[in-house]
Amino acid sequence: MKDSTSQKLTWKGYLVVASLLFGLFFGAGNLIFPLHLGQLAGKNWAVAAVGFLVTGVLLPLLSVLAVSITRSEGVFDIGKPLGTGFAVVFMVLIHATIGPLFGTPRTATVSFTVGIAPFVPKNTDSMSLLIFSALFFVAAFAFSYHQNNILSNIGKVLNPLFLSLLFLVFVVAFLNPLGDPQTAPVTSAYQHSALVNGFLEGYNTMDALAGLAFGVTVVTAVRGMGFKDSKSLSKIVAQSGIVGVAAIGFIYLLLILMGAMSLGHFKLSENGGVAFNQIVNVYGGVFGQALLALLLTVTCLTTAVGLVAAFAQDFHKHFPKISYHTWLFLSCFSSFLAANFGLDQIIAWSTPMLMFLYPLSMVLILLSVCSPLFNKAGVVYFFVIVFTVVPALGDMIVAFPSVVSKSQFGLAVAGVRSHLPLADMGLSWLVPALVGLAIGLAVYYARRKNVPEGQVN
Repeated sequence: MKDSTSQKLTWKGYLVVASLLFGLFFGAGNLIFPLHLGQLAGKNWAVAAVGFLVTGVLLPLLSVLAVSITRSEGVFDIGKPLGTGFAVVFMVLIHATIGPLFGTPRTATVSFTVGIAPFVPKNTDSMSLLIFSALFFVAAFAFSYHQNNILSNIGKVLNPLFLSLLFLVFVVAFLNPLGDPQTAPVTSAYQHSALVNGFLEGYNTMDALAGLAFGVTVVTAVRGMGFKDSKSLSKIVAQSGIVGVAAIGFIYLLLILMGAMSLGHFKLSENGGVAFNQIVNVYGGVFGQALLALLLTVTCLTTAVGLVAAFAQDFHKHFPKISYHTWLFLSCFSSFLAANFGLDQIIAWSTPMLMFLYPLSMVLILLSVCSPLFNKAGVVYFFVIVFTVVPALGDMIVAFPSVVSKSQFGLAVAGVRSHLPLADMGLSWLVPALVGLAIGLAVYYARRKNVPEGQVN
């Protein structure tokens, strides 16, 4: 393909890139969390869905647009207005959270726990997980070994297979509904705060964080199609992102509705994985369970490929003495080790990190999207981040398992945090962030009166 700035991508090309984005975003959590949300919200599923779609769809779309608008290539560039040091630390935290520590290991543990574990004896769970996770990450390593093949492997092979299997599940479930979602029982937390709880539940998808990290993978793939000009790259990423994320939003709505309907046949499940298992068994028995195992393994593998590739690409770019393939191996091996701690431990320790990183990521995404309005001035970024990071740290501490949150230190932090607006909703950072924005913009415009245009920082 010729390198031409005037070259236009065909509609099929846009669909392939959109399919790549969809496959990178849509993993295990994207199946189980909206399904469980539907069960938690019951007849209030529509209100909860609105909140979930903000953090699960709108923010990931904005993260893609942020990469496009700022012509960034990854999470490092998004944090760069605050200086190289902050950008490196932010990049490492994001990649560690959605990568080897929590996100990537979860792709293996969810597919094993929900799809594979029912077929193996209970007393062999640990050994079975060890073997499965080893094979899983060997496959992820193989699919992401050649960077230029990632678009083909995910956008043209794995993702269409996953969508076909998921479509089959939806057809059967909606032709034979298990119950009426309008009469489904509602848990206490969703009686009056369905919108906010749906919003917070969207954190678990990790997609806003992933959107920043996947930027380098998507840009590399589009460049591999022959587009080198930054303007063309930005346009393709933005337009494809809208298509891919819109498809995810539609599937979320179907999953939430399916979860609410399932309450006509089942009680509230421990998690969305159990709920999915129950639903598929009702409709398909052993065959349905085998289909679910394949479905989860395929979708988890697509996300794992994107995560390990993004990790390796970003780290090789900023620490070039270590090769892409070495970083790729380290990512896969570390994820394999973490996966064997089990799903419950991964979720328990990932939630606090998300409570800290999501607010920072949200404000950086919104600042990046709006950056043309204030010439990407670092002073605006600075005040917003400073006013966001302190309450976000408090949200993180109180979200830790009891060994931390119920310690003397944890209780002291919780006491101070309780005085902040919206703290009881898990949004103690929101008002301070707005205050920081107001101060940052005031300083920026005050400086601009005395400094030539484009020199305010």
